[in-house]
Amino acid sequence: MLTRVVVAPSGFKESLSAQAAADAIADGVRRVLPDAALDLIPLVDGGEGTAAALAAATGGRLVALPARGPVGETLGTHFALLGSGDTAVVEMAAVAGLSLVPRTLRDPGATTTYGVGELIRAALDTGVRRILVGCGDSGTSDGGAGALQALGARLLDADGFELPHGGRELSRLRRIDGSGLDARLRQVELLVACNPYNVLCGERGVARVFGPQKGATPAQVEELSAGLENWAGVLTRDLAVTGTDLYGGPGTGASGGLGAGLAALGARLLPRFDVLLDHLDLDARLARADLVVTAEGALDHQTPRGKVPAEVARRAKLHGRPVLALAGTLGEGAHDVPGVDACSGILPAPMALAEALVRASELLTDATERALRMILLGARLPVHAEVSGTQRPSSVR
Repeated sequence: MLTRVVVAPSGFKESLSAQAAADAIADGVRRVLPDAALDLIPLVDGGEGTAAALAAATGGRLVALPARGPVGETLGTHFALLGSGDTAVVEMAAVAGLSLVPRTLRDPGATTTYGVGELIRAALDTGVRRILVGCGDSGTSDGGAGALQALGARLLDADGFELPHGGRELSRLRRIDGSGLDARLRQVELLVACNPYNVLCGERGVARVFGPQKGATPAQVEELSAGLENWAGVLTRDLAVTGTDLYGGPGTGASGGLGAGLAALGARLLPRFDVLLDHLDLDARLARADLVVTAEGALDHQTPRGKVPAEVARRAKLHGRPVLALAGTLGEGAHDVPGVDACSGILPAPMALAEALVRASELLTDATERALRMILLGARLPVHAEVSGTQRPSSVR
């Protein structure tokens, strides 16, 4: 009998936060195993909910403030001060995330990371020694240009005029004047928690891989790719430390290229789970589990490339723990994620995306119940060592 279940999901984009997903799974577990000990670990990957999760995990707090959103409007947002008192967490999705871009305005050539720079500047005002920037769930593709502008850089065209915001403007960039950059940036440790698989330029560059998800047409993808190539070249010449690879270095494509922009300021781009999960004591908690349940919006061939379920499964397998993964959709490669013993989609029947997003919590709870009942049924099936001279399998898959 399962006595301890660790629930460690990521959020479902534009639908459920990681906390909401964990709560929904827990409700499903309780329907089947009312006496099980549940350990809920909503996991953050640098995207939505990162600041709040790390503040809660460390006894820190959120600092609320207004900043410029991705389409230029002023919105209420926040950053976190961790319990240690010396570290601030800036969650780019809280001010430039895709969920903040109305569907009718989804043009990644126009959206900006300016608000990210404003949050970094506000964090500097607190006197912290370290600023951790969480990348993920972005609605931008400006290479971090807006963030650098908010921090004092001037991005100039051939006539010496400052560029407007947005990734489509980057092809016109000719020079960066960094003389006005906030001097306090040199006095703090700037860390970026990112997916190292995301790179700025090339065939797997961020505009080509993620541009369409943010609303880019094929023509815009090419326009953005060309702009980011130019951005990398001018950044390298005018601002970055010699030897920094802004074109294809690991993590440079994080959050529409924000990784490259911050790397030019001297930030260290680090694998997000190495930076974030230590605050949650994940490994020790997985070691105590009888079953680990993880989840995300889509499980597919991209999952092993830095997604939460793959990281949870990898760590769980170090302790020999079984892993069940639930997902909004199962795509190509869903059954081949290393460390995942079983996976299941949460939709019981075809339905419109809009309905699925609204009902995500209910669907996830029901799917958890169905999956656990199947697991318990399999555990009750008799195992026969030999029937008519033929060896039967010792497990049901």
